[in-house]
Amino acid sequence: MSQTNQQYDQAVHSCRDLFIKKASDYGTAWRVLRTISIVDQIFIKAQRIRTIQEKGEQKISDGITAEFRGILNYAVIGLIQLELPAGAPEELKTAEVARLYDEIISRAKSLMQDKNHDYGEAWRQMSQESFTDLILMKLLRIRQILANQGKTLVSEGIDANYLDIINYAAFALILI
Repeated sequence: MSQTNQQYDQAVHSCRDLFIKKASDYGTAWRVLRTISIVDQIFIKAQRIRTIQEKGEQKISDGITAEFRGILNYAVIGLIQLELPAGAPEELKTAEVARLYDEIISRAKSLMQDKNHDYGEAWRQMSQESFTDLILMKLLRIRQILANQGKTLVSEGIDANYLDIINYAAFALILI
């Protein structure tokens, strides 16, 4: 498990580094995004990965690794947006963004550790295509939850789906 923790930290570190650099460059312009827009951004990235996987080639230079990083970071954005109170400022300081990012990743990693305990790191035997499909399925679930005005009868909420997306993207990055 210590190897998994180390690999997870390395995968997430590359995503966090990019996220913080973009926050320095662009500020927190993503704060204007609503949940459905974040879902659509992740969908675009996951669909591009799926298309590249199916066609076996790509025409734009950013590869699958960059897309999984983007998926992970947009899922973090989604959770930040869900958790910030109404009326929170659109522009957040970089230090605050880093703190929020780290809190979310800490929760995602804890969830990963709990699931790894129960599932015996089954993800290591999974294909990259499965991670892509599972991410797409989670996005469809979030869309359905939104269509139900955020209510579920017995299912996990939007936040749990975002946490799973973070972990699927991290697993894909580890296996790449």
